[in-house]
Amino acid sequence: MSKETTIWIVIAVYVLFMLAVGILNSKNSKGMAAFTVGGRNAGAWISALSYGTAYFSAVMFIGYSGSSGWSYGLWSGLVGLGNAVFGSLLAWLVLAKRTRECTRRLKIKSMPQLFEMRYNSQAMKLFSGVVIFIFLLPYSASVYKGLTSVCSVLLNIDETVCMILIAVGSAVVLVLGGYMATLKADFVQGIIMMFGVSALLAMIIICPQVGGLQNGFQNMISYMEQNQMAPMDSQMLVSLVATILMTSFGTWGLPQMVHKYYGIRDDKEVKRGVIISTFFALLVAGGGYFIGSFSHLFFGSELPQGGKDYIVPQMLNMAGLPNILIGIVLVLLISASVSTLSSITLTACSTVTMDLVKAKLKPNMKDKTLAKLTRIFCLIFVVGSYVVANYPTPILEMMSYSWGIISGSFLAPYAVALYWKGINKAGAWAGMVGGFLTALVPVAVSGFKTPNGPLYACLAMAVSLALCFLVSVIAKRAGWKSGETNDFFYTGTAEEWRAKHHIVKN
Repeated sequence: MSKETTIWIVIAVYVLFMLAVGILNSKNSKGMAAFTVGGRNAGAWISALSYGTAYFSAVMFIGYSGSSGWSYGLWSGLVGLGNAVFGSLLAWLVLAKRTRECTRRLKIKSMPQLFEMRYNSQAMKLFSGVVIFIFLLPYSASVYKGLTSVCSVLLNIDETVCMILIAVGSAVVLVLGGYMATLKADFVQGIIMMFGVSALLAMIIICPQVGGLQNGFQNMISYMEQNQMAPMDSQMLVSLVATILMTSFGTWGLPQMVHKYYGIRDDKEVKRGVIISTFFALLVAGGGYFIGSFSHLFFGSELPQGGKDYIVPQMLNMAGLPNILIGIVLVLLISASVSTLSSITLTACSTVTMDLVKAKLKPNMKDKTLAKLTRIFCLIFVVGSYVVANYPTPILEMMSYSWGIISGSFLAPYAVALYWKGINKAGAWAGMVGGFLTALVPVAVSGFKTPNGPLYACLAMAVSLALCFLVSVIAKRAGWKSGETNDFFYTGTAEEWRAKHHIVKN
């Protein structure tokens, strides 16, 4: 059986599975609550693997692992370690339990709704909704770009065909089945990713270019010393630290990641989820960056044709992997990417329909109608992602723009509010707008071509955090109305909120 035939068979089996999951869950996602939070009854394994598969897509495997490995050599393994410790372990410990509690008690379905209830601001809900929908598009597009590069190398198919296939796969599962369909698909896809990364690690280590773990390390250390990569200079160190911080703490403010905490069943499942998500990140992220760290053993000092986005695809092509393993690797990448795309799309589109359309245009829209409209927006978002993916920006930078702008805007107003009652509307607005502008202005001025996306993303998160605290204190001492506290967020219920604001449940 030829290489292409074997790979297509493996992919076909995966596509049929995804279609079955979407169809089987279509009857259980008619209402908006079921479509967006799945009845808030998800267990630890499903929630943790859904978090991990939304976290790590082809962007990480192809864009970040290849680019980081090329720039930092063996040091790039620290990025994967940071993702596991800060992006998974610490994120779950700090955010999961409190986010689950307040969103369940107040029946919050989106991050803009959380901002509205915490800061008593419809304007903040609208602003955050617009930012989420617009700036999740580049992130979604970067996933497309990651998959197209690997498919064009390993399958020799047109990039447009690849984009269409991945768009159809994610749209089918999401539009048919909603949140629970994506969770169940993510569970199986997470298992595929763990086995796939394990097999890929073993094959890359024993391939002729690496020649075993000890030989690979020795050769890479020698190369790094000869090319001034070890020890690191100050510029290289700053760039590496920025990449670690952005890809780790950046997830704390991403609505599609925070959304995974909403549907967890209980606190017991949260505790189990901490362990599972950390193990998953250590294996998948650690393995992905570890593979990229050997890139110079394959190419020396000359980038492969196509640039950094084609480093890992060409490595896989040169490593002499068995056909069945190549098929599994592609399914691994498709699985990771479909999971990420589904999470991004669900978050962006449910935000538009719930927090923009219904909140301002059609307040009396029925729940089932709203769910149908969200499905339509999902299709629009998929098409928009395809259009943005054709913009000639490298994967790493495209993703860093998205993460920097969104997390720079939302991380501090969201995370600080979980622990500090002193943060107020004035402080939240200052942090949100300050972080947004800090991340957006430099990349916009450069025409979205600056190579310093991770650095600006980190700066935006830091500026936002500082402004939240500083302006909150100033507003309270000055006696501003926007400096008032809001104890309701920590003790109130959704029923009390609706009664207070004369909202009729439909």
